[in-house]
Amino acid sequence: MRIDVHFDQLVPGPADGPGAPWPGVGLHGIAGCHVQADALALCIVQGSPRLDDRTLDAPALLDRYRSRGEAFTDGLRGAWAVAIIDRQRQAVVLACDRMAQRGWCHALRGSRLSVSDRADTIADGAGLQAQALYAYLFNHMIPAPATVFEGVHRLPAGHRLVVTANGPVLAAHWRPRFEEPASADFDALRNEFRSLLRASVARDAQAHAADGVACFLSGGTDSSTVVGMLRDVLGAAPHGYSIGFDAAGYDEMAYARIAARHFGVHHHEYYITPDDVAEALPRVAAYYDQPFGNSSAVAAFHCARVAGAAGHRALLAGDGGDELFGGNARYATQRVFEAYNLVPAALRTGVLQPLFDNAFAARVPGLKKATSYIRQARVPMPDRAHGYNLLHRLGLDEVLAPSFRERIRAEDEMALHRREYERQADARLVNRMLAYDWKYTLADNDLPKVIGSTTLAGVQAAFPLLADELIDFSLRLPVAYKLRGGKLRWFFKEALRGFLPDEIITKRKHGFGLPFGVWAMKSPRLAKLADEALASFASRGIVAPRFVERLRKELLPQHPGYYGELVWILVTLELWLLSRPLGLAGSCTPGVGRATPQSLPPSVYPG
Repeated sequence: MRIDVHFDQLVPGPADGPGAPWPGVGLHGIAGCHVQADALALCIVQGSPRLDDRTLDAPALLDRYRSRGEAFTDGLRGAWAVAIIDRQRQAVVLACDRMAQRGWCHALRGSRLSVSDRADTIADGAGLQAQALYAYLFNHMIPAPATVFEGVHRLPAGHRLVVTANGPVLAAHWRPRFEEPASADFDALRNEFRSLLRASVARDAQAHAADGVACFLSGGTDSSTVVGMLRDVLGAAPHGYSIGFDAAGYDEMAYARIAARHFGVHHHEYYITPDDVAEALPRVAAYYDQPFGNSSAVAAFHCARVAGAAGHRALLAGDGGDELFGGNARYATQRVFEAYNLVPAALRTGVLQPLFDNAFAARVPGLKKATSYIRQARVPMPDRAHGYNLLHRLGLDEVLAPSFRERIRAEDEMALHRREYERQADARLVNRMLAYDWKYTLADNDLPKVIGSTTLAGVQAAFPLLADELIDFSLRLPVAYKLRGGKLRWFFKEALRGFLPDEIITKRKHGFGLPFGVWAMKSPRLAKLADEALASFASRGIVAPRFVERLRKELLPQHPGYYGELVWILVTLELWLLSRPLGLAGSCTPGVGRATPQSLPPSVYPG
């Protein structure tokens, strides 16, 4: 899909009629979109925006734009992205939903604005940005608004971009606002929650009824909830698709089977092999419009591939439950560290820090834990949450090639994370982390993973747990209902007690992905793929060749589960680069620009 608008040719005033040509506007490959034009404006719609329970088509959105202007996005729900070309104002308005389930990339070059749902479609030969490649190494993906291509940006979730001849202006049309009640009625909230869950699953099931809707079924709380609600909605056994790993500590198929038996699901199991990974990884890596390193993408692709082969062209996914209702272990971990700041400052600085935070205490067995705790607790969020980032642990000077190191500003990446975390400065710790994860974990990572991998398999994905109504519900849920003591997502589990199997409610969160590192040490085919990709990547001048050698020969054998993730990140990046005719090679990495204010996200992206 591609939209090109030449502002110097966009004639103001009405056209001859709704069907008249639009000088200065080119539309290509937009068959999957809903398009409507009147004499003054053209509207292109991805997805299905809703207002309350009514789906708005392109004509309705144009009417709304005419009456409300840029505020036409207010109150829109669902998964959607809208582009409006306004001849009268000589403006283009781009907007997307709260979580960027549908989205836009854009590039403004002189008087031409190019828009697409993929960054590579509008790259037009642009070089790669060194800063974006560093962001990939740090985050395992490239967060919006940046893309890997110089001059190409991605519209962040919940934002609206207005472009005129005077330039672009970006603003959020929605931001989360947490409003905890003074008191909470558990029974009322439970009933409301279950009703919202059922309504969301029913809406997605109806929207995809013609596609033979089925479910991802990992055996976790979220996917089990979705498949159970789908059973309730359909009044018949739904189909659930599960992926297993024949590797100790990674397989959760037993829990998927528990959910399948409990809800009477037609259960389809597929066990991925190292050969499956070796075959699919180059294809999956190349499919994404820019480097994307979430290792679960290959598993999601195989799950969708199996479902598609069986005739199911839509899969309901359980993504979002952890991030809305407090299900990640890091929320509890960081709250433990945050407790240190509740100690009176005089006691911290006058007693605890001198006593524990010193070289002597760090050597005494009984004091080591207290010393480590204080040192970590003194680091503010969100920096503390990134304390175990592999780039930090290994050291940038150890990992990165010197010429690449000179081209980037490593501190800028954490500055962007801090800016996002500070958006919820008035919220409590857990809620601040949740809102932060809505960008970095959901909009920039997990949702692109599922959407990209399923689309590659010819299957659509829907996310009923991310319905706007459930997001709004989570915003007014007490923090103590999300994290009670050390119990993660307490309300979610208690509200579904009696609906979900007890074994799934009480299971410990798994937290493992694809066992790539373990398999790369055992599978000759996968080892060969990794070795060849690493050898090729070592010549690109991004990572120091001596570190690549150390990673493969020393670090990976020592701890396959830990360092396998870094090997995956580098291999995936190399496979993506190999799939593009960019000619990147040599110590200076031709085509990779120096990090300058012009190549970083510009000032149009305000704090």
